[in-house]
Amino acid sequence: MSMLASWLVVWIASAVVMTVIWELSRRTVNAGYVDVAWSALMGAAAVWYSAVGDGSSLSRLLLALLGGLWGFRLAMHLLVRVLNEEEDGRYRRLRAHWQGHQGKFFAFFQLQALAVAIFSVPFLAAGHGELLDFWPWGAAAVLVWVVALGGEWLADRQLAIFRADPANRGRVCEVGLWRYSRHPNYFFEWLHWFAYVFLAIGSPIAWLAWLGPVLMFVSLNWISGVPFVEQQALASRGELYRDYQRRVSRFFLWWPRKT
Repeated sequence: MSMLASWLVVWIASAVVMTVIWELSRRTVNAGYVDVAWSALMGAAAVWYSAVGDGSSLSRLLLALLGGLWGFRLAMHLLVRVLNEEEDGRYRRLRAHWQGHQGKFFAFFQLQALAVAIFSVPFLAAGHGELLDFWPWGAAAVLVWVVALGGEWLADRQLAIFRADPANRGRVCEVGLWRYSRHPNYFFEWLHWFAYVFLAIGSPIAWLAWLGPVLMFVSLNWISGVPFVEQQALASRGELYRDYQRRVSRFFLWWPRKT
């Protein structure tokens, strides 16, 4: 199967799945299912490209393991949140702005299907990688993946413990990794994408693997991540969060500034 054909399969399958998820979201009045579907589809795309790629066995095996586990772990994490919390504030604002117009939500879900196809391109590149020995590039990919997912899990865990304490209601989390970045979970999510740059070494389209770090950095910092979270935090915590913004790095882990 050609690279273009395998990529189109991902896009078409994602469009079909997102149509089903749109109907589920319409019935449950919770658009948060789109994030769960996006993550699961990304994991499935990694496994798909591993199966149909013509790269080395090592490159394709590592792609299936690292990309698949990343996507399905994230999907399960988000599913627990969707099932146990109210609809994400981003989607509540969209619902109010669009006045519940389901046609616009359907278009939004299809845009997410296209995003799956675009963000999966680094997996496509890795599926044609030519790693013949685990050392050093395979080891580098695994190391980046372990550090990234471990850091993201730790950040999520520290935030969950902080929020579970009634004494912290209305306060800003500054424990653990949150002392060094206002969004450590997003930082490690971005870091994870460098693993596929290593896996794509030797691929005829290896340069496309860099789309992962670049697109995720842009998306998290200016489109779907940081802006929405900070807007919501400012609305709920006001001056406490503004002080946090002045002292703590926006994205990268760094020592907090003294004021």
